Amino acid sequence: MLAFATIGSAALYLLFIWLLSAAGAAWLAERKGYTERVGLLFGLLLSLVGLIIVLLLPGRPGSTWKTEGAFPNPGARRPLGIPALGPVAGVEDTPEATGPALPDAGVGDTPEATGPALPDAGVEDTPDALDQPLNGPPGPAAGEAPPSSPGEPGSQRD
Repeated sequence: MLAFATIGSAALYLLFIWLLSAAGAAWLAERKGYTERVGLLFGLLLSLVGLIIVLLLPGRPGSTWKTEGAFPNPGARRPLGIPALGPVAGVEDTPEATGPALPDAGVGDTPEATGPALPDAGVEDTPDALDQPLNGPPGPAAGEAPPSSPGEPGSQRD
């Protein structure tokens, strides 16, 4: 019986090489200062040869390839002021491993709130305040009769 849906292991390995070379070429091209599309084009069309071509492309000035070097350094992208994790070289009186920490704050070191005070919203913390509409004048509380309009009998004018 002949099965059409089976592929050989060599075809599967070639597919993986093709996809990995495309991804690697795109990453290298972006690192060298070109767009990802350039590397993706070389990697998809030329496979492993395209990866080698992108590897031979010169790095553009100001690219991460030129500033950080050929291999990425995860510690180079750390924000300023945060020390590296691990033992500190050349310092004897520090603990074995250091990590990111905030400076010690004393009792009087907290900054005071500045700026104008916020106005009071005028809504009381009572259960009746929840029955009032959010926009417009406040209405009657729950269980109360609505006030009569000025034209109705029984209404008094001030």
